[in-house]
Amino acid sequence: MKNIANLSILLLSLAFVPKASQAIQIGYLNVTRVAEQSPQYQAARRALQSELERRERDLLRIDQQLKDKENQLNRNSAVMNDSELKRLQREVITLRRKLQNSRDEYRDEISLRQNEERTKLLRQIAEVVKAIGKEENFDLILTDGVAYASEGVDISDRVLQRLRQGFRQR
Repeated sequence: MKNIANLSILLLSLAFVPKASQAIQIGYLNVTRVAEQSPQYQAARRALQSELERRERDLLRIDQQLKDKENQLNRNSAVMNDSELKRLQREVITLRRKLQNSRDEYRDEISLRQNEERTKLLRQIAEVVKAIGKEENFDLILTDGVAYASEGVDISDRVLQRLRQGFRQR
């Protein structure tokens, strides 16, 4: 097992040994910073907020209906006949279920839409990184898990600039 690990390390290090007279060009990309500072991210966040505002208003409306029915039940239960009391109790239970189901659907919808937008943005970033890598002859571009990267190898600003240009051209 130890021999396999040593062999793997040796082979991996040989892959990075430059050929005679050819330097390896390595770049680093801070994906989190690029994603959060990109205009695509900001636009997606605003669009998502406006999409979900209607659902929030619906939730608030149902919540208010529930509170009104609960107040009505608390105030008038002593003077209501049995059939009215049971009807109002059923309405309260139905509204509670509706509110809980609506909240669950809302949370699921938020999560789904956020994932869709994140995936779309990460695809755009990957396309830009590949283009920059080819144009500038990078051999390797690293992202997450890098302990240190000097500004000289950090291509995050160049990627951001391309994303901004692409966003303006839309």
